[in-house]
Amino acid sequence: MHPAVRLLDRVRWTVSVPIAALVVLVLGWGRHPEGVALAVVGLFLIGAIVAAVHHAEVVAHRVGEPFGSLLLAVAVTVIEVGLIVTLMVSGGDETSVLARDTVFAAVMITVNGIAGLALLVGALKHHLAVFNSEGAGAALATVVTLATVCLVLPTFTTSAEGPEFSSDQLAFAAVASLALYVLFVFTQTVRHRDFFLPVAADGTLLDADGDGHADPPTARAAAQSLLLMLASLLAVVGLAKVSSGAIEDAVDSAGLPQAVVGVAIALLVLAPESIAAVRNAAREKVQISLNLAYGSAMASIGLTIPTIAVASNWLDGPLDLGLGPTQIVLLAVSAVVATLTVVPGRAKPLHGGLHLALLATFIYLSISP
Repeated sequence: MHPAVRLLDRVRWTVSVPIAALVVLVLGWGRHPEGVALAVVGLFLIGAIVAAVHHAEVVAHRVGEPFGSLLLAVAVTVIEVGLIVTLMVSGGDETSVLARDTVFAAVMITVNGIAGLALLVGALKHHLAVFNSEGAGAALATVVTLATVCLVLPTFTTSAEGPEFSSDQLAFAAVASLALYVLFVFTQTVRHRDFFLPVAADGTLLDADGDGHADPPTARAAAQSLLLMLASLLAVVGLAKVSSGAIEDAVDSAGLPQAVVGVAIALLVLAPESIAAVRNAAREKVQISLNLAYGSAMASIGLTIPTIAVASNWLDGPLDLGLGPTQIVLLAVSAVVATLTVVPGRAKPLHGGLHLALLATFIYLSISP
């Protein structure tokens, strides 16, 4: 084999793209790219998203499900939380609703967007999208409880002015959120792991780690993919932040609300999970797709709120967590529709369409409140 070919084989795109994306992130951090520079940022952002999905699947093949989907959801959320805290520390009073808007956008995108798209793809390709209703139901119940405690109740409490918790209430919500998240992870990975594995139409468990023939990657290959996945996710969130200035300019020039910026960035940050969910749904592993969707929503609340609670000691200004009336209605309808979808353990294309309609409604009302 020619030496150049051997070099290209060693330096695969799955290795070179995350590294190159991090280099672009370092060069572009703190700047306002325009024109060609913005196009380069967008190109490497897309490449980092695809690379993140590839490496997440390699790690999932090694560790098995539901650990693989849990790892991707937590990794994305941890980096996203770091971005939120950084923006809040440097943004001043105008960022008082940033955590709320970002978390709520993540919940709507995951519960309605990722889950809805996965259900639609799975049902169209395999006639029905089949999953374990006990596992999906437990995950959905946890998401609804976390969202109610952390995002709905602050609107109605009276200890502090405005839609925010008092310091004691915020501490309670943080501890409760973290406890619920840890309890769910224990349930998913230890106590009732079988409820979160993909199932066939007859209810039997499918091979969650591959096609039943391919050997899992070596420990060394999995460790390399884990590092490259984290590098890719860091590049995704960082490049989304770098391009946020251009998004803000476009929003301002169009006369749209600033909440649209948070929705746009959330869509970019959650792109790796969206792609992974759709690919698993196409392989008749809808349960893994729902693990990703609901797990990401849970992690977004269960990790963000405790982190914000700690960071609030150094933040100036109010921390508005309570949703407005329109957002509460959308959350309530999403919870009801998701419950009716999950209970039978199988879904038709209509169910996916209902969730996507709710996501479209959320995005439209963010643009035109």
